[in-house]
Amino acid sequence: MTRQCASPASGTGAPLSGSVLAEAAVVFAVVLSIHAAVWDRYSWCAVALAVQAFYVQYKWDRLLQQGSAVFRFRTSANSGLLPASVVMPLLGLVMKERCQSAGNPYFERFGIVVAASGMAVALFSSVLALGITRPVPSNTCVISGLAGGVIIYIMKHSLSVGEVIEVLEVLLIFVYLNMILLYLLPRCFTPGEALLVLGGISFMLNQLIKRSLTVVESQGDPVDFFLLVVVVGMVLMGVFFSTLFVFMDSGTWASSIFFHLMTCVLALGVVLPWLHRLIHRNPLLWLLQFLFQTNTRIYLLAYWTLLATVACLVVLYQNAKRSSSESKKHQAPTIARKYFHFIVVATYVPGIVFDRSLLYVAATVCLAVFLFLEYVRYFRIKPLGHTLRSLLSLFLDERDSGPLILTHIYLLLGMSLPIWLVPRPCTQKGSLGGARALVPYAGVLAVGVGDTVASIFGSTMGEIHWPGTKKTFEGTMTSVFAQIISVALILIFDSGVDLNYSYAWILGSISIVSLLEAYTTQIDNLLLPLYLLILLMA
Repeated sequence: MTRQCASPASGTGAPLSGSVLAEAAVVFAVVLSIHAAVWDRYSWCAVALAVQAFYVQYKWDRLLQQGSAVFRFRTSANSGLLPASVVMPLLGLVMKERCQSAGNPYFERFGIVVAASGMAVALFSSVLALGITRPVPSNTCVISGLAGGVIIYIMKHSLSVGEVIEVLEVLLIFVYLNMILLYLLPRCFTPGEALLVLGGISFMLNQLIKRSLTVVESQGDPVDFFLLVVVVGMVLMGVFFSTLFVFMDSGTWASSIFFHLMTCVLALGVVLPWLHRLIHRNPLLWLLQFLFQTNTRIYLLAYWTLLATVACLVVLYQNAKRSSSESKKHQAPTIARKYFHFIVVATYVPGIVFDRSLLYVAATVCLAVFLFLEYVRYFRIKPLGHTLRSLLSLFLDERDSGPLILTHIYLLLGMSLPIWLVPRPCTQKGSLGGARALVPYAGVLAVGVGDTVASIFGSTMGEIHWPGTKKTFEGTMTSVFAQIISVALILIFDSGVDLNYSYAWILGSISIVSLLEAYTTQIDNLLLPLYLLILLMA
């Protein structure tokens, strides 16, 4: 993303600016495109949800401007409620369609539950904003109430009793996570980012609980269970230590030793037994056998180790430049920050081409490592806490306004979500032909190529600015062009990709997501791959 710090007029709740309206227009274009492709009662629910989110978003923006929100949110952006509200519902809709065409009724119903859960948490966020707005916005309440009534009526007659209970469980978990994490981690999220991140975590936690209780009937892939257990385990570990260190100093050696001991206890006493119960084998032995099963996997692991070493050297080199600089506030330039985007592209493309299962597991392990290191940095855990704070502070930007540094974690998530989210049983029987063959590459295209090229060219050669933003027309156009070239290269080097003449849809999807990159003030590393994933799957 071209570096941008939103002005108060455009980011924190002034009357609807041109950039906010343009972002909304792009989101509605995506919603209507999916509605036209799916065209059923659930897609009508998504349209209703988007309409009410558009009206409620202005209320959230005004609350952020007045400082009247319940929690302290990130203020260098607008609330982002509209683009975040429709992600889970649209993802569920396209997942349902693809699994229906693949003849997989289980994952077809799973997609409906994903859509319903996304609508439930989005409506909760809307109700929260309306409930704390004074005076009560009667017109917006009517619109939100009508949309919510339509959604609840349709879902009530479409979901089984068990599925309704599942959606309510996700909503309950989401409410509690909002109260806990947004209190413990002020200024780390906008309302939209909190909806997206905490909604996803809530759904994963509920899925893990459900599968643990029905372990006898569960016949899932061990790599799916590995992702669920690792993500939920790391989140619960963060909540545990955040609560604990409210009452004690985390920077002492005694606290650091306790942190490391409790991490071992949680890993060996909770996470590994939980995973063992789900996969019915020793998790460590399974992981070792999985990683070194073939020569291709050994070569990929060696190659990724080399790239990780290069990334560490880049961090050390940039910090050495800061030490030699006279300015104490030296920050890494935009191009230096985008080195990591090139590195992750070089990491993910061979994994997608040669062994997606290995990439799935490796990305999960990498996420766990990133989260653990962020805990060490945030809590100042000895001996690496202060060192990590110094090394990573060089790469801070306006989005890291809270106590956590999340941009590198969002980059990893943006690249990995297209690999994690598509149910593998629904990718058989040719159901991922045409534009859908590019779904695993959504993160590479949107973030690794598009966002990087837009940032570099926009900041160095851009002169014509999009109205209301600091993004440039030149950056967006070069982003689209670079992604088209990347698609051509994918066709050459990945024999499994057959686009079946769906070039117009691919070009339209890339262009819409590039426009979203130009206008959104949310975390683009997370948002853009999800939108491109949804469009390509449709």
